[in-house]
Amino acid sequence: MQASNHDQKIIAGFDLAGYLTAKQKLINDTLEQILQDTSNTSHVLEAMKYSLMAGGKRIRPILCLAAAEAVGGSIDRVLPSACALEMIHTYSLVHDDLPAMDNDDLRRGKPTCHIAFDEATAILAGDALLTMAFQVLSSNEIPRPEHGSMWLRVTYIIAKAAGHLGMIEGQMRDIEAEGRKLSLDELERVHALKTGALIEASVHVGGILGNGSDEQIEKLKIYAKNLGLAFQVTDDILNIVGDPAVMGKSVGTDSLRKKSTYPSLLGKKQSRKLAEKLVNNALHALDIFDNKSDPLRAIAGYILNRKR
Repeated sequence: MQASNHDQKIIAGFDLAGYLTAKQKLINDTLEQILQDTSNTSHVLEAMKYSLMAGGKRIRPILCLAAAEAVGGSIDRVLPSACALEMIHTYSLVHDDLPAMDNDDLRRGKPTCHIAFDEATAILAGDALLTMAFQVLSSNEIPRPEHGSMWLRVTYIIAKAAGHLGMIEGQMRDIEAEGRKLSLDELERVHALKTGALIEASVHVGGILGNGSDEQIEKLKIYAKNLGLAFQVTDDILNIVGDPAVMGKSVGTDSLRKKSTYPSLLGKKQSRKLAEKLVNNALHALDIFDNKSDPLRAIAGYILNRKR
């Protein structure tokens, strides 16, 4: 899949690999510290650690940090929300992999949580990760009264994106759609909820906690909306052409489950063109920003060309 010339220029001028490595280390170190601060040493905590620290791209928390940087905000201030977002994302993967859902055996190159432990433990580990996310969000020191309302808003945005008005509803619609051909509008709505909502929330709260202006935050939301859908389009394509050894999970599962996907409705070529269009829309939304938003620009190119 090829990026536009504009996109390629941006990627060539920015060390995305170094940026991602540094931010992944920061997030992983912080997650490790959060888990170490937990005095409980139970079996369920082992399962939580197993899934949360199994690797992963950390795209959502990195987007949160990058959005804060784009508006000139502090990384330290945003880091708790970034880690909470990764906990929510990981919980959703643990539950998605369960026999009652997608019944997958492999995630991030390792046996899924219910395979490595057992089904009941995986359910409880997912529940605990979701709950811990809001524990982390609510444990921040509030130095000034006005910051309290800001963190309350951030918590609301994340809760809405993760719940029955966002990711959960998207998952429900995805299950209901198995074996049924969806229209493009229906498919877009499923993925806007299932995948896009948490990606949008990640960028949105990064902009808020970075003290972005109303205009900046609106542009960030446009960026995130297009990026979230582009992420899913490329995911659908990778489910056909991806290398399981690189992706760390099985491929061809969408076809086996008779799911509507962008390649099944549009074909691979048109799906690639759609992904390119969405990424370019995301990049255009960043036109009002200076080079502090280069990480967001480069991440858009990464989403378009990723192999896993």
